[in-house]
Amino acid sequence: MHKLLTFRDEKLLRRALTHRSYVHENPGEGEHNERLEFLGDALLNFLSGEYLYRRHPEKGEDELTRRRSALVDEKQLAKFAIEVGLDLRMRLGRGAILDGGYQNPNLLSSTFEAVLGAYYLDNNSDIEAVRAIIEPLFDSVPEQIVVSRSNVDSKNRFQEWVQRNVTQTPPKYFTVQTGGLSHAPEFIAKVLVDEKIYGEGKGRNKKDAEKAAAENALAKLKKQGLL
Repeated sequence: MHKLLTFRDEKLLRRALTHRSYVHENPGEGEHNERLEFLGDALLNFLSGEYLYRRHPEKGEDELTRRRSALVDEKQLAKFAIEVGLDLRMRLGRGAILDGGYQNPNLLSSTFEAVLGAYYLDNNSDIEAVRAIIEPLFDSVPEQIVVSRSNVDSKNRFQEWVQRNVTQTPPKYFTVQTGGLSHAPEFIAKVLVDEKIYGEGKGRNKKDAEKAAAENALAKLKKQGLL
């Protein structure tokens, strides 16, 4: 058994493995794992950022941000979940199981985050205990995988998500100049899907503003557990 699944408080691990679909079908079960998922997501963002900061002193903020997104995206966290043995230990409702929940990247990645948050609490909120667990997993990701994922443009990534989950119509960007100096103007962009605003961002030109809007939309999706 992987060390991430070794708990002093087994009830805490049980809650981390419990999806809302299971609680819906078993009302007496108690709390599902979404609060723990929130905590685990925060821990992952910090630890992955700190990990990359130490290992790549030559990289700038933009490159580090892209690499962090690649290192903790849904696909990679789902792989981590399977690697540590979470796939068949997730507690899912019957409907989720019939829908292929044990292989669902979103459920796997969310459960991984929840278990990581629970492991932090089980170790008296000691972040070093979590670091000892997560860094070997980060180390196991081939460099070329991180680089290839980080090089995918955020606008393309957002469009792929939209066309996979919402509509085949590409997102629309509306960009206007909002001010700035004559030699350094500032633009703000909004990205819409089916007339709904998904994100907005600023930049020194239209291209950078639209990229920032797509990155903002992706960040919102991740917080909502949709990415």
